[in-house]
This record gives sequence, C-alpha cells and structure tokens, in this order.
Amino acid sequence: MGNRSEPSYDVLVVGAAGVDTIVRVPRLQVPDADLIHVPPIRDYVAHTGTGAALGFHALGLRTHFLDFIGDDLQGDLIRRRFAEAGLGFDTLPAPNGTPRSVNLVDEAGRRFSFYDGRHPAELLLPPEFVAPHLDRARHVHVCRSGFNRELFGELERRGLSSSTDLHAWDGVNPDSHPWAFRTDYVFLSAAGVRGRIEETLRMILARGKARLVVATDGERGCHLLSRDGDGAVRHVPAVAPRAPVVDSNGAGDAFVTAFLATLFAGGDLDRCALAGTVSGAFACTQVGTHERQLTAAELDAELVRLGGGAVRSAVSRA
Repeated sequence: MGNRSEPSYDVLVVGAAGVDTIVRVPRLQVPDADLIHVPPIRDYVAHTGTGAALGFHALGLRTHFLDFIGDDLQGDLIRRRFAEAGLGFDTLPAPNGTPRSVNLVDEAGRRFSFYDGRHPAELLLPPEFVAPHLDRARHVHVCRSGFNRELFGELERRGLSSSTDLHAWDGVNPDSHPWAFRTDYVFLSAAGVRGRIEETLRMILARGKARLVVATDGERGCHLLSRDGDGAVRHVPAVAPRAPVVDSNGAGDAFVTAFLATLFAGGDLDRCALAGTVSGAFACTQVGTHERQLTAAELDAELVRLGGGAVRSAVSRA
C-alpha cells in the first residue's frame, strides 16, 4: 500500500443504483388476455450497487458508495434510503436519469427483469471525483457499470483489492471482460453459463487476475474455484430458508456481501460459502429487492446454528 494512511472505508462500492418496479404475477408468462389483476405494484430502491453497499453496511463494514444518479423522483428515493440507513455516499448527476427495472415475480419467488440501462455509452467517472475516495479505501467493489470501465488500471496502480458481480454474464460476451479479468474476486450466476460452469470458472482464472471465482446457483448452492486451492471446482450446497420464499430479487447481492465480509474477517472458503448461502436464502424470504439485509449478529447466529463458530467478531483487512 505504500505510504497510504490507514483507510477509512473497508469497502468502496462503485455503481450501480436504481429503482425496481415489482409486479407480482401467478406465472412468468404472458396470459392469453388483455388484463390481469395483480397485488399492489411497488417501487423499491434496488440494483446491484445498492444491494452491495447496503449489504456490506449491515454486516458492519465501513462502506461508501459512488454512482451517477438522476435528479428525479427515483434518485430522491435512493438518496433518502441511503441517508436513513446511515450509509455514506457521493453521486454525480445521471444525464439520462436514474436507471430502472420492471421485475415480474411469480408465486414461487422467481423473477424476470426488464432492465433499463439508460446511461450513455460514453459516460465515465471523472478521475478527480473517484481519486479521493480510492485514497480512503481498503477494498473496492466494482459493479458491472460501463462508466467505471477505466477504473481498473488505477486500482492496480494503488494495489487495491477488488471484486465484482457479473450476474447473468454468458462467459463469452467481451463487454464484461474488463470486470471478469481485472478483479480479484469474481462472482457470476450459474444461470448464464448453464452447462459450462467449470469451463467458465477455469477460463476466468486462466485469463485474468482473479484469486477466486464463484458461480451462484440458486437453490443448488454455489460453485467455486480458488487460485490457491487444489485445482478442483468445488460445489457447496444451499441451505434451506427459515421462512417461505417470496422474492428472489437481491439474493445474489446478499450472497456476495456475506461471502466477502466473512472472507475479510478471516473465514475459510467453506465458511464464506456457507455465509453467502445463508444470506442469499434470507433475502429470498423478504419482499422487495433490498428492503432488509442480514446483520452481522444474525449471520453469526445462523452460522453457529448450522454447526460452526462465528467469524464476524471483527472486520479484518481485505
């Protein structure tokens, strides 16, 4: 780290917040009719950067958030939510307004999203805006947002560890290569690479700098491959939620934050994966996208219940 002073952020999250409009439907299909009555439609502060920032914050890590957010009603919802949670954030005006999604959620909690990626392709975070925050950060979670695509060289120059969540990346599309190959901890959804999970994890390690790659797999748990391991792709089964599943929105973000928080606290990979599956399962029992996060005390208690000791007694160094 050179002569950097003691960091004041355990995690700096860069992008991406938005608002989800969630529509609860009987099935994820268009009915043979012109109209269907549904439960009340609600807007929720959402998207992966929101889930990461609120999740790390709830788990006791000193967290700060950076993003482009619109000067609109949706942006006001996000800023108010962060302020109420006590989460530090700095934002720049989004030229096309705050991103949105419309998510259909069926009776089993499964979802389908219509994502509005409205940021201009040429949008980039100004270096003078980001640099003072990098000076204060120990670890940077770089969300898959085009406006932070030129951040990686600066992270490497400073020796900062980094992570990302590629969600439903197919393992092929080159648009995601900067995030896949230039971060230390890479998460993605197995749904995007179904049938090619092991191949994709090995490819990311072979072509990039990742220390660890994890594919989340819903009710099947997760698959992980470590550069320092024995070379085998390991499968870790899921844990059963302790309440009925109502909404899978936000489960992946909950997994990532609990996994990394446990890793930073000194947990081994088995404990990290267990923490991630516990947090992801908890998220599925909550209506909305990021309305309620598992706390450090709740995560520790659940880990103890499942047969091990707590590891979240103190935040260690990323």
